[in-house]
Amino acid sequence: MKKGQLEYHILILVTLALVAFGLVMVYSATSAKAAIGNGNPMSYLERQGIYAVLGLVLLAAASRFDYRRLRTLAPGLVLVSLGLCLAVLVVAQPVNGARRWLTLGPATFQPSELAKVALAIWAAGYLSRRKPPRTLAELVRPVGLLVGLFCLLILAEPDLGTVIAIVVMLAGILLVAGTPLRVLGGGFGIAMSLGLAAIWFAPYRRARIFSFLHPWKDAQGAGFQTVQAMIGLGSGGIFGVGLGQGVTKINYLPEAHTDMIMAVIGEELGLVGVTAVILAYAAFAYAGLRLALGCKDPFGKRLAAGLVALICGQAVINLAAVLGLAPLTGIPLPFVSYGGSSLVVALASVGILLNIASGHAAPARAQVPDRSRRDGGTRGARARSGGRPALAGSGGELRRVAGSRRSSARS
Repeated sequence: MKKGQLEYHILILVTLALVAFGLVMVYSATSAKAAIGNGNPMSYLERQGIYAVLGLVLLAAASRFDYRRLRTLAPGLVLVSLGLCLAVLVVAQPVNGARRWLTLGPATFQPSELAKVALAIWAAGYLSRRKPPRTLAELVRPVGLLVGLFCLLILAEPDLGTVIAIVVMLAGILLVAGTPLRVLGGGFGIAMSLGLAAIWFAPYRRARIFSFLHPWKDAQGAGFQTVQAMIGLGSGGIFGVGLGQGVTKINYLPEAHTDMIMAVIGEELGLVGVTAVILAYAAFAYAGLRLALGCKDPFGKRLAAGLVALICGQAVINLAAVLGLAPLTGIPLPFVSYGGSSLVVALASVGILLNIASGHAAPARAQVPDRSRRDGGTRGARARSGGRPALAGSGGELRRVAGSRRSSARS
């Protein structure tokens, strides 16, 4: 198997499997709610299916679009994302107290999802042309300033989960670029301090932190969602109660079809289902990081690392929140949770990874004329380990040349 093909196949198979599995679980988590609400139990599934088809079209297009051209498009993508993040604060209608979505006819779009990928492309392009930052001052200008501006706008929506995802993505790019660990540690400390400040000065975030530490103290208040997720996971046992047979999703677990969908999986498919999902993301991370570390193009290496860190980082944060190992952040489970913007952008990101894998799997080979062929064709030339040029011609020609040399020596 050619280099890069293993990663290509793992990425595409895992992605398609998770998308198909996500459609099944979205239907399971929403059919009863939709049937009671509008009489159509498939309404959520139909919308998610449309977004899945759109995302797969973008995946196919991105897998055939030369990822190197994204470097020239990065400034435009950043400006568009910045404008949309500003617009959502001005014109968007609040939903559950947050302004995160722009309405475009029957569809809704979350600009912060585009901002994640735009920043990944821009940061990968910027760091591929320059030496990695060696001091905190070099890290702050201009990477830290631009990322900080986006984070402030997204925090104003408010959406702390997306900010955490952006920081994780940037850390992956900086690590692969060769940034010293002391600089990464200092940057992480600054980001952590600012994040704690954002949590402390927002009462609802502060309540989430305290409820995470002691969810059963306020099981009917701030800790309600965490407690219900634990009950759902524990009710499933090893093999689950059966697909579609869960009860936690019905007026017990808030947002069961979005960021809490893993609790539904745990209840209906048990430990076996949860383990299978975790292994799928582990396979995705393995293939993506192997692709990033093996890529010879500096831009491709950094971009692949950023996109893999973005997708798998969100999966880890979501799983940790559902399992009660981290505070709730509202981050969806990639490819599985209900949500059009996150699904479309995640599939487009996989398309970019597939394009990087395709280009990495087909390195250019030198071609030399083959004099033994009458049509003047060429064939690949392989240099020996000592640097000597490869011999051309068939075995018969080599024997004739050797014979002529021996006859010349006898004469």
